[in-house]
Amino acid sequence: MAHPRRIAAGLKVGNLSGYSGRMCNLYRMEKAPDAIVALARELGREVAFPEGVANFEPRDVRITERAPVLRAADGPPGALELVERRWSWPGPSGKPVFNFRGDGRRFAPAERCVVLADGFYEFTAPADPKARKKDRWLFTWPAHDWFGIAGMVRRDATVGEAFTQLTCPPGPDVAPYHDRQVVLLSPRDCFGWLDPAAAAEDFVRPLPEGSLAVVRS
Repeated sequence: MAHPRRIAAGLKVGNLSGYSGRMCNLYRMEKAPDAIVALARELGREVAFPEGVANFEPRDVRITERAPVLRAADGPPGALELVERRWSWPGPSGKPVFNFRGDGRRFAPAERCVVLADGFYEFTAPADPKARKKDRWLFTWPAHDWFGIAGMVRRDATVGEAFTQLTCPPGPDVAPYHDRQVVLLSPRDCFGWLDPAAAAEDFVRPLPEGSLAVVRS
């Protein structure tokens, strides 16, 4: 029997074991930038815009595009800033590094960032064997209107400063669709991830079963 939060009524699921290989190469950002600034103020934190207030239009974000990330700022302890950076930098082979294994690694506070999102996508082999395109699945977190994806910022000689998304083993909601998943942060955990005293392993983990909803989009 299909999990009611995983598969919308009436949808036929194809070969979910046929992972796309390129995990989470697309995510949705519709509400997060304004929302995280509002939450920061509720928590007594201020978010600076050192490069000016950009036009964070709602959209699906693709690899190599610029998108907003939250990170620690120079200044007093707890200072934060919201900037736009490119998603991915070129790896040694030239392919974009848009995901980076997070489990079992340490990340310096200065390189941590939060990618703002309210949904992310995974792709599987199509239910219709004649279909040319993979099935696309949109994951959301019903308990939160928006959330963060744990990220890392790095400076590259060719593209400048860019970010990648950290991954971990999949939780029960994602495992039928892919063998890895991005590291998801609740709105409040976005600030915890950026705390220099916080250990990365406290955040690099999947969510419990039933946390995520998914529909074919």
